[in-house]
Amino acid sequence: MASDLISQVLDAVSEANGSIFSNDVFPSVDFTTIKSALDRLGSREMIMYKQIDQEEANLTTEAEGIAAEGSHEAKVFEAVRQAVGGLKIADLPGLVGKETAKVGQGKAFKEGWIKKEKDLLKAAVHSIQDASREQLQTIQKTRTYPDPKVLSDLRKRKLITMQKVISFEIRKGPKFAKEFVKEETDLTADMLATGAWKSVKLKPYNFNAMGAPTMSGALHPLNKVRHEFRQIFFEMGFEEMPTNRYVETGFWNFDALYVPQQHPARDLQDTFYIADPPVADKPRPDPVEKTEKLADGSIPTSEAQDRPRQDYESYWNNIKEVHEKGKYGSIGYRYPFKEDESLRLVLRTHTTAVSTYMLYKLAANPRPARYFSIDRVFRNETVDATHLAEFHQVEGVIADFGLALGGLIGFMEVFFGKMGIHRLRFKPAYNPYTEPSLEIFGYHEGLNKWVEIGNSGMFRPEMLEPMGLPKDMRVYGWGLSLERPTMIKYGVSNIRELLGHKVDLNFVESNPAVRLEKE
Repeated sequence: MASDLISQVLDAVSEANGSIFSNDVFPSVDFTTIKSALDRLGSREMIMYKQIDQEEANLTTEAEGIAAEGSHEAKVFEAVRQAVGGLKIADLPGLVGKETAKVGQGKAFKEGWIKKEKDLLKAAVHSIQDASREQLQTIQKTRTYPDPKVLSDLRKRKLITMQKVISFEIRKGPKFAKEFVKEETDLTADMLATGAWKSVKLKPYNFNAMGAPTMSGALHPLNKVRHEFRQIFFEMGFEEMPTNRYVETGFWNFDALYVPQQHPARDLQDTFYIADPPVADKPRPDPVEKTEKLADGSIPTSEAQDRPRQDYESYWNNIKEVHEKGKYGSIGYRYPFKEDESLRLVLRTHTTAVSTYMLYKLAANPRPARYFSIDRVFRNETVDATHLAEFHQVEGVIADFGLALGGLIGFMEVFFGKMGIHRLRFKPAYNPYTEPSLEIFGYHEGLNKWVEIGNSGMFRPEMLEPMGLPKDMRVYGWGLSLERPTMIKYGVSNIRELLGHKVDLNFVESNPAVRLEKE
């Protein structure tokens, strides 16, 4: 019983001149029980205690035999010494045992205790000191040995095992007493009615005690950083694009972006292709939900009038022609455009496929617009500390009349400034669907170096004009991963610890809130 143990601890401490040790006084009491009793006494300052962690050595069955009867090498030496004129090697196992002869013979030779003359073993010294036996006897008594090298050697020989032992050094506290008076934790109505509250001992409140953790849901760090990005976009007047289509056709993912069908990005080693079905339909209007239709299957008149009609067949032909022969002032790529390749289904490699679709919708009613998306994309990449086969892309597009490259650079400075990145550099780059194209580098104060933080550019006429957008309308586009700023903010060096099956749920539950503009 816990109360009995508390009394035993108080009695033991009272009788001792100084400190006592729990493993000596209470060797059979388990750790949890003794710790609970000490905590109760310590909270009232009746005792003071200190936890002692140490490793103890325990003898194996073989070692216990050596401690009692002597080591293998000592047994071999004794057998050889008693043989007058020497002992035949073949007779040794019969005298000391096969295992002892095998282990002890080599050790006795190494110690110089025996020597070999032809087929005989002879003693090389008159007497020996059985150090192994003495060492094991010392360990048997004290559970340790002063020389760590000896312990290491005995462990290698599998003669001892090390075990972690926790004990407590206990001594009297400033409020020590031999009797443990129970403290009341609640002031009851009966105590007030009878006046017992005047004499009972009430347990004081411990305002330093940690509260019990409350189980609750927690936002993943990626979701916290994603929320910050969304707030930045909304503050700057952007509209969020629908990104619920993980599977796209090669047309929307590549061809409409003026990516040639021979581009390395479309290889199997870079892109995940869907096997069934092998191809999709050509571009067509989105199907109308059944709830939107009238009883006769037609679309309500007002809704039909609100929806601008677009010629998807002409758009398909425009894209095909701009690839094969060139159009809108471009000479194109001049290769035979393959419809089957364009209609293959892929896991989208970038959310720019969604941006393309939204810009095509915008062509029905051209006007200034700002769109953004944050969602998952897929690449057939080798998984390592900084790459996964799936990640999240943050993308923004701005469509307006009379836009120029200087405006893109100025907007990037404002956008990344809201993230707390105020020192930017821009480097010319190449993208099939933007010209000019710029890589964006930001100076990271924590890492004390320039790091690439995004890619940007102005969409090419070969991408925009086939949609039907006006010639004088320009579109900015830029993107970055969601994982990189999250890893920097939370100090994560391996992306697999941020996303995937290796994520530590304690990290998800305990990570702090994030503000991109704050360090």
